[in-house]
Amino acid sequence: MIWLIGCRGMLGTEVARQLDERKIDFVGTDREVDFTDEKSTAEFVEGKKIDFIINCAAYTAVDKAESDFEMAQKLNVEGPKNIARLAKKIGAVLIHISTDYVFDGSGDSPRTEDMDIAPLGVYGVTKADGEKAVAENTDQYFILRTAWLYGWAGKNFVYTMIRDMNTHDSVKVVNDQKGSPTFAGDLADVIVRIVEGAKLEYGIYHCTDLGEITWWEFTKEIKRQGIDAGLISNRGCEVNPCTSDEYPTPAKRPAYSVLSKDKIQNALGLKLPMWDESLRRFLSSPLFDKERIK
Repeated sequence: MIWLIGCRGMLGTEVARQLDERKIDFVGTDREVDFTDEKSTAEFVEGKKIDFIINCAAYTAVDKAESDFEMAQKLNVEGPKNIARLAKKIGAVLIHISTDYVFDGSGDSPRTEDMDIAPLGVYGVTKADGEKAVAENTDQYFILRTAWLYGWAGKNFVYTMIRDMNTHDSVKVVNDQKGSPTFAGDLADVIVRIVEGAKLEYGIYHCTDLGEITWWEFTKEIKRQGIDAGLISNRGCEVNPCTSDEYPTPAKRPAYSVLSKDKIQNALGLKLPMWDESLRRFLSSPLFDKERIK
């Protein structure tokens, strides 16, 4: 059996959908089981034969984390540490989700898994510490670093931009941060492949969609495809570029956070989709939540 933690979040919802679709037995929990609490998690697994624990729960409010260190630390470090210890105790494999924010965004070449990390803000620091907590407390783990994640469930950049383009004459988007947009369905597919028995060595893997663009370029493609899909009625909305300095945020973002996917692709024998192909699947699916763009 698989235990899916954070089953009602954006990624967790998609992992649950794919597990159901492939008829894989799992149990999902969200806030009803406190994954940071040793007693709660121990009581939950008692009497269950858990083979995999998939941890999709995290503190992901990047800017809010700057003033909410205690909660970010609890969810991104203490939670993974507790789950890693439990996984080792019961002999389960842990799949833990991390982020490109563990890097500082310097340079202009894709980050490989063996490169030194240097997070910039509280979110990145706590996610990096969470990775360390996992590695120090269990031997059977997969840490999957992803980036620029969006999906059918929950708030995300794509929904926000479509809504803003439908209600404003113009939008302004940063053009000096480069990364790889990642559809949650693609990351979920990799997770499910692992639990289905893919032969990978334990450790850290990078998993995003292919290609690298700026947020401004991403938004322009969202507009183009959104119009084609009949989701954007305000065709005249201008998508204007700006610098990060023109759009200050409490947390500093990595300027370049493209992750190399060679390791995961070679290990699984697959080619991940290009970011624009996945965006098209996202927008054209009946699972697209039109209520979120109103």
